[in-house]
Amino acid sequence: MKPAFLQTTRTESGKTWRFRTFMNWYPMYFGTGGKILFWSGDWREVHLRLRRNIWSYNYVGTIFGGSLFSASDPFYMLMLYHVLGRDFVVWDKAASIRFRKPGRTTLYARYVLTEDLIDGIRADVAAHGQTERVLPLEWVDANGVVHAQIERTLYVADKQHYELKKQDRQSSRFDRKA
Repeated sequence: MKPAFLQTTRTESGKTWRFRTFMNWYPMYFGTGGKILFWSGDWREVHLRLRRNIWSYNYVGTIFGGSLFSASDPFYMLMLYHVLGRDFVVWDKAASIRFRKPGRTTLYARYVLTEDLIDGIRADVAAHGQTERVLPLEWVDANGVVHAQIERTLYVADKQHYELKKQDRQSSRFDRKA
């Protein structure tokens, strides 16, 4: 049973259900011990669960910090990629984690992309060609107690801007070698 804070008014679509199912069986994600419980049809909300099990516990019997970190890895990037569309480039750029309390029970994480965030990203990219956003995430237990806080820095750019920037970098590399 999911905790109350994971309840949502959004629904999954057939496409996001298939994507979620594929991701749950994808070896790189499966190995983290995490499980995707929900992926909204509009790609703006994702719910995760991380149990303490053979895949995720450490020497002292708590959830391994690497599992907390890796089980939360690709979601903001994938969500923004689908929400913004093919005219944008989205990359994870950096991440940090702060451990608050050892995880001895099942932990949950909830990702939500708000309309304000998406509008702000689109406006910044329209004005500057690119932007970065630091997006927060928390791993919490069923009572809402925070066990880890994660910040993920994402780079978002207009595809044309990104390609020009990439060409400039490549040409400057060749200039230095000559």
